[in-house]
Amino acid sequence: MSETRSDGELLRAVAADADRRAFEELYRRYAPWLRARLRGRCADPGVVDDVVQETFLAVWRGKARYREEGDVAGWLWRIGSRRLVDALRGDGARGRLRQALARLRHRDEASAEERVLAGVEHGDLAGALVRLSPELRAVLQATVIDGLTTREAAVLLGIPPGTVKTRAMRARKQLREALT
Repeated sequence: MSETRSDGELLRAVAADADRRAFEELYRRYAPWLRARLRGRCADPGVVDDVVQETFLAVWRGKARYREEGDVAGWLWRIGSRRLVDALRGDGARGRLRQALARLRHRDEASAEERVLAGVEHGDLAGALVRLSPELRAVLQATVIDGLTTREAAVLLGIPPGTVKTRAMRARKQLREALT
């Protein structure tokens, strides 16, 4: 039996040698986790599957470079979440409608995030969240719900870390004002 390679070893083998076995091992290790995580953001399994494939295709083709900073799961999540945002933006209103309908079909499979948000969906917090600008809501989504650091949220949203901090502060202030 062969020794299990570390994530870094697998990524180096994929990048340097186009090692198919290393790629397959990396895929088996992380694709189910990434798929489950993306399902928390998108109820359409077809879109989620496409995004997972696009994420790993970017790794295989070398379009996404791992700089050995942080863990591989976080790196893959950043790639996948950006690809998901791109996919959902491309669909526009039709995609949002399909996602809403898919959520209704999968009510019994609610993610932890959906259960938490459902608890405040009809309360004062839901109304206050809706009144936030999309930019402020995106920062809260990335930092609070997804648990990303300021730097990770900045990469995900394509804005400077200082802007993430400022928007988070503004969002918290507006929520406090709306709830008091």
